[in-house]
Amino acid sequence: MSHNTRFEGGAADPPVQQPAKSHGGSGERLLSILDLFTEDRLIWSPAEMMAELGYARPTLYRYLKQLKEAGMLASRPGGRFGLGPRLVELDFLTRASDPVVARSQLSLDRLALRFAGTAFLAQWYGDKLLCVASASRDSSARTSYPRGRPMPLTTGAAAKAILAFLPRGRQEALLAGVPDADGMRTAVRGVHKDGVATAFGEVTPGLVGTAAPILDARRHPLAALCISMASGRYNALDPAELKAAVQDAAAEISRAVAEAEAAPQANHEDPG
Repeated sequence: MSHNTRFEGGAADPPVQQPAKSHGGSGERLLSILDLFTEDRLIWSPAEMMAELGYARPTLYRYLKQLKEAGMLASRPGGRFGLGPRLVELDFLTRASDPVVARSQLSLDRLALRFAGTAFLAQWYGDKLLCVASASRDSSARTSYPRGRPMPLTTGAAAKAILAFLPRGRQEALLAGVPDADGMRTAVRGVHKDGVATAFGEVTPGLVGTAAPILDARRHPLAALCISMASGRYNALDPAELKAAVQDAAAEISRAVAEAEAAPQANHEDPG
């Protein structure tokens, strides 16, 4: 291979019998390679990638070289590939630069001290929801959302808190094919009215989640603030007190984020 770079994918690659699944530009094709990696499939060989994506051998190896040099992929034994260290660096930079994360940690810590459970911040993209920050006073506490693990944006209190404030068309697209979509629509309307969501064992049996949305100035959902706990602990407290605490914390973060967004614009408009 040119550029003095060699990838070992085995003695012979299988013939590719299907067209490439991605017909976009090179950027989209690079992303499609990264999208192959999931919790269930952490390692891929070039031959497996070609069979899955339908890319020609020279095309795939060119993209693998670029991703490896950028640190997005790393070599694994047997000529295979896994995700690379650059993603860890990007995770650090994301947490350092994201105003929602930066303004949520204190609220998470306070909720975790006040209630016996795990308080977490969940952000969303596409049809996925994932925990990006959390706090708990009990290191053995169970949680439905370990940091970084994607969850569907249609299940659980945090998901409902976000769904309730999405545009109707986006809601319908996400609920398409969901069992009991009518029941979910009813629940989401209630969350939009009340400003808080509660889910009993929807993600993890025996856990109860209580969540409120973090909204921008246009009331578009940026994330959800949630606390999950064992059902026994939930039954021992006042649900109204818990809901009010989560709502108040989410509203405080929403205000802080809105002020942070407005500050650069105000500075830019100030001629002095």
